Amino acid sequence: MAVDAARSEEGFTSAGATRVMVAACRAAGLDDRDAELIRLGENALFRLASVPVIVRVARGEEWLPKARTEVDVSKWLAEEGFPAARIVEDLEQPLLVEGHPVTFWHLIVEGDRKATYGELGGVLRALHSLTLPEGLELPAFEPFDKQELRMERAVIPPDDKVFLRMRWRELQDKYAELRFETPKGPVHGDAHVQNLMVDDRGQVILIDFEAFCYDHPEWDLMVTAVEHHSLGWQTDEQYADFVAAYGRDLYDWPGYETLRGLQEFGMTTWLMQNVQEDEETAAEYRRRIAGLRNDDAPRDWRPW
Repeated sequence: MAVDAARSEEGFTSAGATRVMVAACRAAGLDDRDAELIRLGENALFRLASVPVIVRVARGEEWLPKARTEVDVSKWLAEEGFPAARIVEDLEQPLLVEGHPVTFWHLIVEGDRKATYGELGGVLRALHSLTLPEGLELPAFEPFDKQELRMERAVIPPDDKVFLRMRWRELQDKYAELRFETPKGPVHGDAHVQNLMVDDRGQVILIDFEAFCYDHPEWDLMVTAVEHHSLGWQTDEQYADFVAAYGRDLYDWPGYETLRGLQEFGMTTWLMQNVQEDEETAAEYRRRIAGLRNDDAPRDWRPW
């Protein structure tokens, strides 16, 4: 059942997401007992104890089209034999529970290592080479689609909201001037190394299709380029492996600085949604907003 969308998202805390997860599991005939919250970010992710299933709860009803895209993309990648997360096939989804889209995914049993940046470059190269089938309609990449809601609903100081809205307008002007030279194709939309998992058989698997779209591949190269060149989250060797595997360094492109601004803005507004969860999150948000206020200052942001 649907409720007021703003109220449902404003109540998106770990406790509220757990309540939705329980109701969704009961509607789907799954046992929710001893389910574990493993992540609270754009979505809440729960691992069920009774069956090898991950339950994904989105923030509000506005995210229902994205949940539908996730389901459709998972089905397509399965047909392609592409190593990617798989939905639970015998459940009709997404469900809409208390104004929150909910999807169910097969648990990926992790192995004993994390994916490398070279593997990320290889996966993206393979993904960008795929051809979309007829009938699979994907949106364009929308760098601003979530920002208005985030700024409106976040529990942050008023002067931060004023600054963010000013920066948002500046970025929109710069975005309007971007000129891409590459053809459009399938794009993950949030292509960082944490959206790869290595299973217990050593297979590298792509996850999280919420931002999947049909657009220019630069959007997928943006994330790792900014994490390296601006934030210093990878060593030179790790980033070189990524560039070698993919075949391109976005830093050399004239539009890099605009994409850097968009990426850092998105990383900050993503995190600020959860400042009320704990002081550690709030402190990291303060670091990030301070960085946005001074473009030339070193970034001491932490991976989240």
